[in-house]
Amino acid sequence: MFRDIISSRLGLAGFSAAIGLAFALFAGLGPASASAACSAENSGGLSMSANDCKPIKKARLVRGRAIAPDSAPARVKRVIAWANRIRNKPYVYGGGHASFKSKGYDCSGSVSYALRGGKFIRRSMPSGSYINWKRKGAGRWITTYANGGHMYMVVAGLSFDTSNMRSTGGNRWSTTVRSSSGFTARHPGNY
Repeated sequence: MFRDIISSRLGLAGFSAAIGLAFALFAGLGPASASAACSAENSGGLSMSANDCKPIKKARLVRGRAIAPDSAPARVKRVIAWANRIRNKPYVYGGGHASFKSKGYDCSGSVSYALRGGKFIRRSMPSGSYINWKRKGAGRWITTYANGGHMYMVVAGLSFDTSNMRSTGGNRWSTTVRSSSGFTARHPGNY
């Protein structure tokens, strides 16, 4: 009887969506956290569409500074704020590894500095260490891409990468994301 009432008002597609939402709420997964499970490992084997792993809104780049969307979690906003602090610091090989207070930062030193701001790491790591960092695949808000020689990350849709610095006048942020071919994608759990 309940199904007949709902189906007559919402149609079959609306009924299915209502049941899905009710199940997610019953299971303790609100709509936002239900879509945060981006990999098969996190989704209990359910296949998720690529859109489920994208941020609700993308960050904006204004005069070289990344602006976090209002819908971003506080930890993601802190990653963006910390990345903004060093976005124009010079590239220095090994920079940011001995100390987070450096005159310049290399690729993994830059990413480590920003992730430290969001309390995702405690100390700087070289790019090779990010190959096995946290969880496999793309995250909803933050994804790191690493191989043995380079790394970068995408935060709320913006690329934070030292290889951007040549094309952006010395800024690590860019709206253009390089190819991830040859890189391992990882993310910090529900972010």
